[in-house]
Amino acid sequence: MTVLKEGDIAPDFTLPADGGKTISLKDYKGKKLVLYFYPKDDTSGCTKEACAFEANLAKFSASGATILGVSKDSVKRHEKFKEKYNLTLPLLSDENSDMCERYGVWKKKSMYGREYMGIERTTFLIDEKGKIGKIWHKVKVDGHVDDVLSSVAA
Repeated sequence: MTVLKEGDIAPDFTLPADGGKTISLKDYKGKKLVLYFYPKDDTSGCTKEACAFEANLAKFSASGATILGVSKDSVKRHEKFKEKYNLTLPLLSDENSDMCERYGVWKKKSMYGREYMGIERTTFLIDEKGKIGKIWHKVKVDGHVDDVLSSVAA
């Protein structure tokens, strides 16, 4: 399993996104990128996180950063999720979990004594040169966006 650390070059990716787009890491060369991985569209924690990032898009943009969300949900599901909550930030679909594995967020989890594989809520701040500047593991949604914004603005 991949274990990325701050200072590593961010693994390349090209994934389908909502609106019929395809998004690649190289599209953000020269810009700061906040890449957040979340378990599932339209669940309470994931909705709260997406809405918090959405509410702060102007602040991230003013700090020169773009935000991308990534989950295993299909593009169609992302589009329904975005429409339901009036989200404008791009959501990438990693249905085969290839990107999740390369970023080390596809992990064994357990709930009610049952083990399963899933996305561990994780956020990466990637700098203008494609290096990982900061990683937030096992993200707790409350206060997370403010924390990320502080690092982007620093």
